[in-house]
Amino acid sequence: MAAHLSSGRVNLTALREEHEVEKMFTLKPGRLPQADVKNIIFFVRPKLELMDIIADNVLREDRGRSPQRDFHILFVPRRSLLCEQWLKEQGVLGSFIHREQYSLDLIPFDGDLLSMESESAFKECYLESDQTSLYHAAKGLMTLQALYGTIPQIFGKGECARHVANMMIRMKREFPGSQNSIFPVFDTLLLLDRNVDLLTPLATQLTYEGLIDEIYGIQNTYVKLPPEKFAPKKQGEGGKDLPTEPKKLQLNSAEELYAEIRDKNFNAVGSVLSKKAKIISAAFEERHHAKTVGEIKQFVSQLPHMQAARSSLANHTSIAELIKDITTSEDFFDNLTVEQEFMSGIDTDKVNNYIEDCIAQKHQLIKILRLVCLQSVCNSGLKQKVLDHYKREILQTYGYEHILTLNNLEKAGLLKPQTSGRNNYPTIRKTLRLWMDDVNEQNPNDISYVYSGYAPLSVRLAQLLARPGWRSIEEVLKMLPGPHFEERQQLPTGLQKKRQHGENRVTLVFFLGGVTYAEIAALRFLSQMEDGGTEYVIATTKLINGTTWIKSLMEKLEPPLA
Repeated sequence: MAAHLSSGRVNLTALREEHEVEKMFTLKPGRLPQADVKNIIFFVRPKLELMDIIADNVLREDRGRSPQRDFHILFVPRRSLLCEQWLKEQGVLGSFIHREQYSLDLIPFDGDLLSMESESAFKECYLESDQTSLYHAAKGLMTLQALYGTIPQIFGKGECARHVANMMIRMKREFPGSQNSIFPVFDTLLLLDRNVDLLTPLATQLTYEGLIDEIYGIQNTYVKLPPEKFAPKKQGEGGKDLPTEPKKLQLNSAEELYAEIRDKNFNAVGSVLSKKAKIISAAFEERHHAKTVGEIKQFVSQLPHMQAARSSLANHTSIAELIKDITTSEDFFDNLTVEQEFMSGIDTDKVNNYIEDCIAQKHQLIKILRLVCLQSVCNSGLKQKVLDHYKREILQTYGYEHILTLNNLEKAGLLKPQTSGRNNYPTIRKTLRLWMDDVNEQNPNDISYVYSGYAPLSVRLAQLLARPGWRSIEEVLKMLPGPHFEERQQLPTGLQKKRQHGENRVTLVFFLGGVTYAEIAALRFLSQMEDGGTEYVIATTKLINGTTWIKSLMEKLEPPLA
């Protein structure tokens, strides 16, 4: 048996052996890889472009071979009639013995993080009015409640949040048996629409994990890095035989050092790494003091852990060096300066010289779009004259095929004309304390450290909900898009929580449309605050950064086929 994964990586070694899975391959066009197996299983998202690849795989299969292979297809998370019709038109549908669905709604990425990894969720919800991903979010939440008990309080902000809450209430009504007698783990569910806070993903994340994602892109907890910094240094060999394959590393909290530094502001990472280097070096020096057999034995038993710590330190020192090369560049500094000026409310209403220079020098289009959208969001839309100027410059420099992308950004509310003539952002910024001038990056006392001054609006809403409650910011909530609401779910008698003194509340924050690593870091910071009183678990439709988010909204006009 061979299995195909259309995207992502699943660690199934033990499971594979148990079910006699020979090999796993990534889905690619062309002939199927060589494997002496009878059954081929395709695990795929229900996307038409993937059906083309599968049809190509099946059609290229040698029908004369013996024994003949049997094909099976599993759609994740749902079966699609459209995809099956497409396979039928390609003449391969009859080749599949089983056509099933595999309901994988929420995937655990870490102890406090779940994601649906639905790349097009934001575009579907806000551009195409397609609520499929919201249905899967509601289903995922029902599964969580089946496992961890009914969540007594649901708060939400935004149209999509309202839809998800309504679907959950309907599902509960339609399946009365879904009410379980499990003691609830979560006290509160907070559903947040991404379009309530369009600003945060556009800004450059300044945490260690956020910067790794901004610069290199983290895919399903893995990152691929330039290999030159990871070459083993051997004396007298100079620079010969440098590796050419990218260095692939897994990033999660199972690694002690990464768990410690991932959510820190990048400027605070260097001191932690040097402190760790001294500790590890001192631990290795201990071997000279081990004299008795017992002491030597103890040292040897600690060796694997020490070697793993040394290897981890070497990797993160190399990553930090790679990031520092970029963060100390003039271009990074200039870009960040303009972002921070916009977020603190400086010169948001006129054409920006830096953006104009970047367009003239033909910098990457995504960088331009992120900055222009950031300016638009921080000004509650741009004056028509300023917006038209930017659009004209972009289309003349990068090509008129990007007119669809600009249209999508406008539809999503990211790049739009100022309609009311009033800029609400300064009021929102002051009331919610979104900009802090004196940020302590080394020992932070506020969530604004994740962007070196800007406190993510989404996380501030979560913080204020916990204490003192949203009633204190009623006026600002009305300025933000979509309704805000509260629902209560009845718990069976005997399952009401009696909180012990000092016991924290647990809130599940679900971001509909994507969440950044900086927002996750800010929520973890709130969880760790001694007087916080609330622990946060995070769920989302997709882990995003400004680049992947804007990319998901980009459309290119293809030239007509001759």
